[in-house]
Amino acid sequence: MTNRTRTDALLLAGFCAFLFFYGLGQFGLIGADEPRYAQVAHEMLERGDWITPTLGGQPWLEKPPLYYWQAIVAYKMFGVSDWAARLPSAFDASLLVLAAYFFLRRFRPGFELDGALILASCAAMIGYARAASTDMPLTAAFSMGMLSWCAWSESKKQEYLLLFYVFIALGTLAKGPVAPFLAAAVIVIYGVVARESHSIAKSLSLPGIVLFSVIASPWYVAVQLRNPGFFDNFILQQNLGRFSQNLYHHLEPWWFYLPVIALALVPWTIFVCAAVVRAARHCWFIRDASRNDHNIPRNRLAILSICWVTVPILFFTISRSKLPGYILPAIPAGALLLTDYLRLKLEAGENQPAAWPAIFHAVVAMVPIVPALLIAYLVTQHHLPRGRPLFVAIAVAFALGTGIALTLVRANGFRMLRFVTLIPVVLAIGAVIKLGANSLDHVLSARPVAREIASMQTHPLQLAVYHVPRELEYGLTFYRNQLTFNYDWGRVPPEEHLLVAPEGSQLQVAKLVPGRRVSYLGEYLPQHLNYFWVSAATNPTR
Repeated sequence: MTNRTRTDALLLAGFCAFLFFYGLGQFGLIGADEPRYAQVAHEMLERGDWITPTLGGQPWLEKPPLYYWQAIVAYKMFGVSDWAARLPSAFDASLLVLAAYFFLRRFRPGFELDGALILASCAAMIGYARAASTDMPLTAAFSMGMLSWCAWSESKKQEYLLLFYVFIALGTLAKGPVAPFLAAAVIVIYGVVARESHSIAKSLSLPGIVLFSVIASPWYVAVQLRNPGFFDNFILQQNLGRFSQNLYHHLEPWWFYLPVIALALVPWTIFVCAAVVRAARHCWFIRDASRNDHNIPRNRLAILSICWVTVPILFFTISRSKLPGYILPAIPAGALLLTDYLRLKLEAGENQPAAWPAIFHAVVAMVPIVPALLIAYLVTQHHLPRGRPLFVAIAVAFALGTGIALTLVRANGFRMLRFVTLIPVVLAIGAVIKLGANSLDHVLSARPVAREIASMQTHPLQLAVYHVPRELEYGLTFYRNQLTFNYDWGRVPPEEHLLVAPEGSQLQVAKLVPGRRVSYLGEYLPQHLNYFWVSAATNPTR
């Protein structure tokens, strides 16, 4: 191992550890998906069942099992906890960063560290690497599959093509048929744009298809045999239904993913846009094959990357159901596109960007420092503070932005790009963990609520909720590891139980349980909740 390799290994290990793993348990699970997926894995672990995902003891067939399997392994190793539930995404993100590094080291030597660190520091990569969800497992598997396909395209070594099928099979186990569909669409569009239509047919490998089937098919067959409604639920409703209908009220305007992708690529948005423009211009001029064939191998990665970026955005723009995480598989392509852009600029002797792109990049890189330093105010008060705290945050951000801009416009500015840009990224993550974790936990997570409820009990009781967000309901289910009854669905436990409801709702609660005693136990101010004790029904069969 050379000195440079050791240095790269230490840098990658350090940045992945900090960006993806540091402070994973500093605040509890947030939103509805994190506690729901974490609890599904917990129930599978308790039942010793690796086939049928369940939630509250009932089959939960919305997603394939890859995340659940990874979470089960984490639970077995470290115990059931919120940070263990987040480990699979952090691990998958790190694996993807390493894959990008080794791919670039083999096929774009000299820029492997740039590409890996650019990918690791994208806002969406950091955010989803810290979430207990299926988005990062899909993104890692799909992206490593596309890197394998590009490696095969450049080297013609069949082992890379087989790796492509392996990773796409894992992507199918992560989130379903979207993985092979997106991969096929990217390859077909690349073949057309790059005038390499022969690569489309050659990508169809019989050993690869067999390998894909051996990896992906057994779980789908097994879960269908155990749960005859799986096909209708998963394929027709969760995939086709989500795409063609607004089943879950995720309707957004057609331009929704334009700001989403811009934010997801922060702090690299400006230069990724420049790379997209350059690659798009090159693709546009590949019309005279006899003149441009010699340029295609040199620009193959850029052409593939722009196809890879575009396909998920266009596909999910057409979809009726839109969520930010859907286009996470496009982010690695943006990082690769920027890496190739830097390579071509430096090879052409352009060692520094123009003044305006450098200034705009500095602004985008430093802006997140302000909300990061003031995260506690934003979470608890829902607005930025006035006075000294805001002034200090702006001053720090301005100083960083000025330093970045001045560094980039000097000689060798492009070579310094990754280092100066990583400074505000590290500071922002550190500020959020150190300054905002407590507020995030108290205001957005069910973890402190579950702890307070546990302290009130003198003996085990059922738990119910009324008129609370589903995020809290799922969170309480995970942290208490028991079914949470919901009054809104007419599910009122006949036994005595504890109830979590909004502030000032005691009269409404009493009307829902006539003839039963309702005692006020306390309140949880950060989330505006009240706790009640509800006596057992006098006639349980009622």
